[in-house]
Amino acid sequence: MQAPGVSPPKEPPEASPAQRRGAATRARVEVAPYAFAQTARLTAELSCSHVLAQVLVRRGLGDPAAARAFLAAGVTHPLSAWPGLARTAWRVLEHVERGSRITVHGDYDVDGVCSTAILVRVLRTLGADADWYLPSRIDDGYGLARSTVERLAERGTNLLITVDCAVTAVEEVALARSLGMDVVVTDHHSPRADGQLPDAPLVHPRVNGYPCPDLCAAGVAHKLAQALLEGAGEDPALADEDLDLVALATVADVVPLQGENRRLVRAGLRVLAGTRKVGLRALMDVARVDPSGLDEAAIGFRLGPRLNAAGRLYRADAGLELLLTEDRDRARAVAQELDTVNAERRDVETQIRFAAEALVADHPEGRALVLAGQGWHPGVIGIVASRIAERHHRPTILIALDGEEGSGSGRSIKAFDLLGGLHASAGHLLRYGGHKAAAGLTIAASEVDAFRETFLEHANSVLTDDDLIPRVRVDAVAQGDALSLDLAEELQQLAPFGMGNPAVSLLVPAATMSEPKAIGEGRHVAFTLSAGGARSRCVAFGLGDALPVAEGELADAAVRLEIDRWNGAVSPKLVLRQAATCAPRGIELIGEPSFADGLRRELERDLEASNAAPRGGLRITRDARETGIAGLLGDLVASGEPVLAVAAHAPHRARALSDRVGGFALTSWAALEDDPGLAAPFTHVVAVDPPTRHLLDHPDGEGWTHLAWGTPELDFAARIHEWDFNLRDPLTVLYRALRAARLVRGEAGEALLRGDGPQPRSAALAGRLVRVLAELGLVEVEHAEPAIAVAEHPQRTALEHSAAFVAYQQRFEDGQQYLSSSNPRRAAA
Repeated sequence: MQAPGVSPPKEPPEASPAQRRGAATRARVEVAPYAFAQTARLTAELSCSHVLAQVLVRRGLGDPAAARAFLAAGVTHPLSAWPGLARTAWRVLEHVERGSRITVHGDYDVDGVCSTAILVRVLRTLGADADWYLPSRIDDGYGLARSTVERLAERGTNLLITVDCAVTAVEEVALARSLGMDVVVTDHHSPRADGQLPDAPLVHPRVNGYPCPDLCAAGVAHKLAQALLEGAGEDPALADEDLDLVALATVADVVPLQGENRRLVRAGLRVLAGTRKVGLRALMDVARVDPSGLDEAAIGFRLGPRLNAAGRLYRADAGLELLLTEDRDRARAVAQELDTVNAERRDVETQIRFAAEALVADHPEGRALVLAGQGWHPGVIGIVASRIAERHHRPTILIALDGEEGSGSGRSIKAFDLLGGLHASAGHLLRYGGHKAAAGLTIAASEVDAFRETFLEHANSVLTDDDLIPRVRVDAVAQGDALSLDLAEELQQLAPFGMGNPAVSLLVPAATMSEPKAIGEGRHVAFTLSAGGARSRCVAFGLGDALPVAEGELADAAVRLEIDRWNGAVSPKLVLRQAATCAPRGIELIGEPSFADGLRRELERDLEASNAAPRGGLRITRDARETGIAGLLGDLVASGEPVLAVAAHAPHRARALSDRVGGFALTSWAALEDDPGLAAPFTHVVAVDPPTRHLLDHPDGEGWTHLAWGTPELDFAARIHEWDFNLRDPLTVLYRALRAARLVRGEAGEALLRGDGPQPRSAALAGRLVRVLAELGLVEVEHAEPAIAVAEHPQRTALEHSAAFVAYQQRFEDGQQYLSSSNPRRAAA
């Protein structure tokens, strides 16, 4: 189907791989700092993973009691917490007792249809003479219209109950009362800018001061249904049979999924999975939704759009009939009709989206978009506005012109109050309403250009260029091997996800991508994400067959971890949100003396004192071995707390890590052994490589010591230990070089002591070698300079005649034993 007056534009040209990569890296990844102590406490008290603890702390749930309450999703408030609700319920019940004709006036979206169904069902349960009226988006427009009031008065309505509308309908409610109708208004939208409210009982969570001010209309209707049942002497819990409708509406209307809304959706999903409503079961059948795997995504992407479709293109009556019918055959027929209309809606949406995108190129410069077109379907422009606002990250208003008037729908970004923008431009509008994120309007065609200019002027004054950069919020930093099915299932404790409680985003540092494969007719790409020695399946949507960064290039990847259910198999799956080439901050080397100072320190070291036991620290040891060093360091640096990494060979580790992670200090175990105070300023000490003796309790200060090494680091520490303390062959090499030079001092002397080759000697190793040679009488050393001269008539002697050599050999053997046996697991005990 093609919307009237819209000729199908050409599809925008396919973006090149480079362009798609640019779009994929445009957003800014934001990782908020967090208190590691809070995550450690949550991990212990909730027996949860460190990743889940990070998410909870970053979302303001660092207190264990608050975290437990959130995970339990059990927040509920008594009916008595809603000021005036019981009084309003009694007023409705009086009409029920009198046999008054009661009309429930709803709205044409999912929330309006569901809330209408909830009140009609409870009123009929109580024996009321109840009918309903849903406005037409095209014929009536949004909300309670004057013509509708007059029509309902003529057909004999005694009590008019509005749901999901009418908090701004001051004049229309006054008209209804003047025509002899009693009115009850239930709504959740923002009141008028002038603060004037309808002269009628008002059930509105925010206006009335209910503890959960963000209920959708169906949530409000559910509370009123409970109050009606209680007022009639029935069990209010009977209303819970319609929690399936409350969950549908709460997710589809994109209200914050926090507090009581969270409980309503979680409980409603359970009711929906086993619903006895034949209409909902038929809807799940045509939408191919398995009730056993039902979640908020199924509502948002499968059930909600189909229930919404009729109200967008035609009238919403079919959706309401589906929810109220008890006839299975009729339910199947209506569900199939909604499925067909939804497919038609997608076609119309695509046509309008292409036409609107074509207008963006010629749009005036500014920080918002106001796009208008003749013949655009007013029921679909809200969806298209949302797509364009997301793509261009600007507040976007689409106006469907029809002759001399137009209907508009807008969607916003986080930094912009859309309703405030309409207030600032109200002089050019016939009517408008909504909230910060979404709004609707009616406008004369002759005012569109003036409205665009005023709206843009306002947007330019309140938005900055920085506001127009999309953000990807990260909840936790995770090592590659943590991206398991167990973690995916654990994170489901945070569900349901939606506004106010978004799906969890994990940052995987220093990952690589490989094996790209185009899927979804070439619109998306599946690939392998590798990090921390682990490989995971990942998919990126909207990138065609292009990876967001070059194959094999190190990248920081923000992902969602999901549970993939296919043909009875269950596995973890990653969905890429953002990726950018690694550009870490620097690594600060500390504790590394100059070569001359390091040489002098080793020559003068008291070997007996160096065998003394460490004095002990106040740090908590945390075993994070075999979990990926880049991920661990990335996590701790992201906490905002100071981090010191300790390695077997600090300069080598600095070179190896600098293209992966940064923002921390780095030292060697030898430097930390000489000066435990190096660690005092750091909350976190990360043992990148294992020590070769009992040094894990050595660092001064309070905080944590994180054991991070795996098998490769253990092998590296063993090689460095052998290089540092297995001196027999290096002694021969150095002595030959010294004999050839006879006397060494200054820079030339340092160069000789360092030696040639891929791994020059450290000052400590050179000092050990010189010390042994001096004790054997083969060289003479002047410590102050230092200067080294070869003895004129050296005596042949065994290496074991040097006490230093014996001590170093013992240190070598002890270190080998420590690394091969006691160190890997006893150190954490």
